[in-house]
Amino acid sequence: MSLADVNPVLLNIPEEFESARLLIRSPLWGDGPMVNEAVKETLEELRPWMPWAQSVPSLEASEEDIRRARLRFLERSDLRLLLLDKHTGRLVGCSGLHRIDWVSRRFEIGYWLRTSCTGMGYMTEAVDAIEQFAIRELEANRIEIRCDSRNLRSAKVAERSGYTLEATLRYDSIAIDGTLRNTMIFAKVRGAEF
Repeated sequence: MSLADVNPVLLNIPEEFESARLLIRSPLWGDGPMVNEAVKETLEELRPWMPWAQSVPSLEASEEDIRRARLRFLERSDLRLLLLDKHTGRLVGCSGLHRIDWVSRRFEIGYWLRTSCTGMGYMTEAVDAIEQFAIRELEANRIEIRCDSRNLRSAKVAERSGYTLEATLRYDSIAIDGTLRNTMIFAKVRGAEF
């Protein structure tokens, strides 16, 4: 029986895994304060790209968001993942598997990194580990990374991780600043890149 034949809620998905420097795990009750701290530090870098990063969230709002992410993880509708430094326990950033299609086993990796952790290769390391997790544990057939064509740092992560730019959707949505944006779609597929 393949994953496509099983209700995703019944899947036993590991709650955590590791890369060389990172503990990558599902969100848990009580993670709100550390996410809040990282978002506050990184708000200016996140604001152009993330609709949820337009103002400083309260501690309560961050905890509520984490609890909702935990519920979505458990129901398998969205698999948010926290990236923690294995040695210090400090939150490095957030990632996860989104826009999940369990029948075709398609996943999108999304990510953001706190400002003080940029330029150290953490996100490329995390993307590689999450990709392997999706292939091994979730039987992924297709993994995508999507980003605004103006978000060059995000695109560089996809390129460094070996993703192929398949398309740029022109004027496909409204950007945070109210302008029409182009969305770059990078992907890897079973049989070709893994």
